[in-house]
This record gives sequence, structure tokens and C-alpha cells, in this order.
Amino acid sequence: MTINRLLPPPLSPRLLSQTVDWSITTRRSIRAFLPTPVPRSDIEAILNVARFCATGVNMQPWRVHVVTGEVKARLSKAIDAIDSDPALNEHLQDSYEYYPREWVTPYIDRRRKVGWQLYSLLGITRADKRRMHQQHGRNYKFFDAPVGLIFTIDRVLQQGSLLDYGMFLQSVMIAARGRGLHTCPQAAFLKYHDVIAQVLEIPADQMLVCGMSLGYADETSIENSLVTDREPVSAFTTFHHNNKETVL
Repeated sequence: MTINRLLPPPLSPRLLSQTVDWSITTRRSIRAFLPTPVPRSDIEAILNVARFCATGVNMQPWRVHVVTGEVKARLSKAIDAIDSDPALNEHLQDSYEYYPREWVTPYIDRRRKVGWQLYSLLGITRADKRRMHQQHGRNYKFFDAPVGLIFTIDRVLQQGSLLDYGMFLQSVMIAARGRGLHTCPQAAFLKYHDVIAQVLEIPADQMLVCGMSLGYADETSIENSLVTDREPVSAFTTFHHNNKETVL
């Protein structure tokens, strides 16, 4: 599909800003999906829009593997077989270091808060390691979404391309919201990069970036009532003007 990038907006400035703002602010990580199929044409349309995100010197570093049906089930089964076996799972390493080696405030506090908010909604206590493991394992079933996305990048590329990739992932999620769909970006797949590469026949020169679930949210599921906090603009912004800092 050809998109004319110089066309004027199809909405008034007010409606356009409201639509874009709505798509961004209503994006959240969904952890229970309906089995309702997502047409391939919608998946292609989402990726077709996302490819126009910003990218350094137009490198476009993304590679996308769309898994549905039997292949998605086979991938989930292969990962679950390892995830359920401590002997196989214990020594696996993520494809790259997504999280910090040392957690410090405020990041550790935010991580703990969202984790316990989710487990509290599901009635999972700190001592219930079995149910924690089961809930975490739902990542590998793509939270029952009909579509799974696996994102990879050429290993020769560096950190700047990962920044570009983040903009691509955000664009995928926003384009999905514009079509009434929801997503869940998932770093949980990183430690299973070898089995993912094997099942999907991903060449060795590609590194796993993350996975993502895509589909229609099951709004009756309690876990989807979780809405995480965000810091106000004043907490992270400094305005510089006339050689003086102005903190909001």
C-alpha cells in the first residue's frame, strides 16, 4: 500500500490532536485477550504505518515475525517446556541486557509497585510462587492473543538502532490502538531467544529484541483493569531559557 506522506490531515486540528492523544494514552499492556481473530490485512496495515517512524539515516533496523495459529501454538509449547523445567531454565541468558544490573530508586520502586498491583488484582500472594510462575508463564502463550509478534535486529547494529527500534515498537502499538486493538510488549521472551530462533528459523545474525501480543482485549478480565501511574511532566522536565534553568 502506498501512502502519500504529504497529504493534509483528514480531521480538524482539534479532532486530530484528540485522536492521536487518545491512541497514545489508552495504550497499556494487556494481559488477557479475546480469541477474536485479527485479519492479516489489519496486521499488514499496522506494520505499514509503523515503518514510517523516525530512524537514523533511514536505517530501518527492524525485522518482524508474525506468528498465528499452529506456529504460535508450537512456539508457546516449546518455550513452556523449558520454562517449566528448572534444570533447563536455570542458566539461560537474555539475548541482551534489557534491565539494569543494579536496581536503584526510583526504578526498583516502580517495578515492585506494578508487580504487586498486578498480583493483588489476581489474588496472588508473595508466598505463592507457583501461581506467580504460572502467571509469568502466560507471557509465552501471548496472553491468549491470536497474534504474536517477534522482533529481531541485525547483530552488527548498535545502541542507536535500538533507539530507532523503540520508536518502531511504539508506532506499532499506536497504530494498533487506532484500529481498536491492544498490545503487550514483552521482554519476557529474551531468555528464550535460542528456541525462538529454532522454531521460527531465524538466522544467527539476527538478535531477538522482544515479543509482543496483539489482539482484542478481554475487558472482563481483572488483570486488564490495571492502569499504571505516570510521573507528571514537572517531575522529569527542565526548561532552559535566557541562560537560566526553569524547573516546572
